[in-house]
Amino acid sequence: MSSRPRRPGAVPRPLAALRRRLTAWYVGTFFAILLLLGIGLFSTITGRFDGELDASLVVASKELARVAQARDRASPGTTALLDSSLDLRIPDRTLMLIDTLGRALNHASVPQRVEDLARSALRDGSATVVFTDSSRLLRAHAQRVELTGGRALAAVAVADEIELEDRYASLIAIFGAAAFVALALVAVGGWLLARKSTAPVERSVAHMRRFMADAAHELRTPITVVRSRADVALQRPRDAAEYTQALTGISRETERLGQIVEDLLMLARADAGERPIERRRVFLDDIVLDAADAARVIADRKGVRLEVADFEESPVDGDAALLRQLAIILLDNAIKYTACGGLVSISVRSSAVGTALSVADTGIGIDPVHLRHVFERFYRADSSRTRDTSPHPSASEGVGLGLSIARWITEEHGGAITIESTPGTGTTVTVQLPPASVEPLVSSS
Repeated sequence: MSSRPRRPGAVPRPLAALRRRLTAWYVGTFFAILLLLGIGLFSTITGRFDGELDASLVVASKELARVAQARDRASPGTTALLDSSLDLRIPDRTLMLIDTLGRALNHASVPQRVEDLARSALRDGSATVVFTDSSRLLRAHAQRVELTGGRALAAVAVADEIELEDRYASLIAIFGAAAFVALALVAVGGWLLARKSTAPVERSVAHMRRFMADAAHELRTPITVVRSRADVALQRPRDAAEYTQALTGISRETERLGQIVEDLLMLARADAGERPIERRRVFLDDIVLDAADAARVIADRKGVRLEVADFEESPVDGDAALLRQLAIILLDNAIKYTACGGLVSISVRSSAVGTALSVADTGIGIDPVHLRHVFERFYRADSSRTRDTSPHPSASEGVGLGLSIARWITEEHGGAITIESTPGTGTTVTVQLPPASVEPLVSSS
């Protein structure tokens, strides 16, 4: 059973699952932060509220004690004390005067915990207690009151904590609603952030798939040619000249196949950071001259004139083998896309800002639409993928790896590569390398 084809531009399932997990982590982490913040905020508010409530109860009990003492001095007796407790009114507070027997002067009954609190205050001077009564959470404070004749009472102030905390329910509801909105925003933002964070991975996966598909295509072509030539040669007996021609074609395609594999291996090692760069003081002009001598054979075979233009002594820090390969790639491309009778010139110039290597040709040029893609792997401006199997291959034989390798070599040496081209006029490729260090480099990296 064949699997359903993936829609163009669709996100691979592993990446989609990764995005969901990242979003879930963002939301979960933020929810945990909000939960801890809410618990901390609630604890802080509750603690501060309890402290302020206890302080207000202390003030209320002291005020009741002061009024009771004033009444007792003015008119000693229980009636005066009862009047003092009735005259003093504090919102949301229950005030009591309790004698040494635990009886309230202004209340018919006293909760056992309040009675115990009063005895503690009469003994110790003051006391505070938190207790429940009929599913209500109460806080109370008692203050000892010294009266005339050596008598003593306990002035008690009681408050319903739950009733007062209910007033803060709206604040808690607002915080909860704000937290919910924040979670929703974090979910949306987390999803966008996950998409952005996985975008490089998605591009890498897409690039890898495209690279593998192109590599398979490029490898399949020479393999098919080799197989076809071998099959044709074996179909019937042939003379020595025909066998020689068939083997020559097979040799050329296997050489091409080997070059593709070598380039792919170099790019793979470069991507993995496994290609060591032997950095030492070298002279780029000598390296380029050697590369030009090697490329002259190709130019002469195609009828292209190779000219060595301005050359200056140019010391640079780099890998001589890679720099030679860089020059060979640029020269090979220039010769490949220049018609018979054309000109390819190469120059090396040195300045205070570094060394510039330029390769110019009078070839077919590159259309501006394709110019920004020329450094991409396997990219070729022509749409045809056919190969020229003649003894002198045409420009279409390139597989689109050379300039990718050239850019990698340039960037590994801290330089920059640029290309300028006019269709029908020619192309100029310039490599700018940094100047050599003051001290020669003897170590490798």
